Amino acid sequence: TLIINIAPLFSVYLYNINYKRMRKPDIGVTATNLKKITDILTALLADGMVLYIKTRKFHWNVSGASFMEHHKLFESQYTRLEEAIDEIAERISKFGAHAIGTTTEFAEHSQIKETPAKNPDTKGMLEELLKDHETVIKTMRKKIDISEEDCKDKGTADFITGLMVAHESMAWEIRRYLS
Repeated sequence: TLIINIAPLFSVYLYNINYKRMRKPDIGVTATNLKKITDILTALLADGMVLYIKTRKFHWNVSGASFMEHHKLFESQYTRLEEAIDEIAERISKFGAHAIGTTTEFAEHSQIKETPAKNPDTKGMLEELLKDHETVIKTMRKKIDISEEDCKDKGTADFITGLMVAHESMAWEIRRYLS
């Protein structure tokens, strides 16, 4: 019985040892460029997490005549953000780096700012989320070029392009509500 209780802890221990011994990827991208790419992805992960948390907060706190419609909109968007965040973190890991994972780290690396103790009305929520998505989109456009041209990593450029298209869709949805 004792072995059964210890087994999960032991497997985590072995995983950590093996991760530290994991070979660095030899995928045609220099170590310097891999570092630049993982730094780009870390910033995008942080932006995604802060935007996810903010969208969740608005989902929880939206009210008014069209409560359910906006509640569902925010849920749809934070669900898509959650999937993208996981993909970004996994890509960082694929490149031999560790993904950040604390709210402190996310705040340090994100250009998106939280608004503690503030709950705007529904229109204010939509405007804030739209601004944040548009900020992320503009940043992604720049990071696509850096990934492809400077770092010679077309895969990451394509990956970021897919993320950008998703943010463009979410921004478009929000923009339609504000029209």
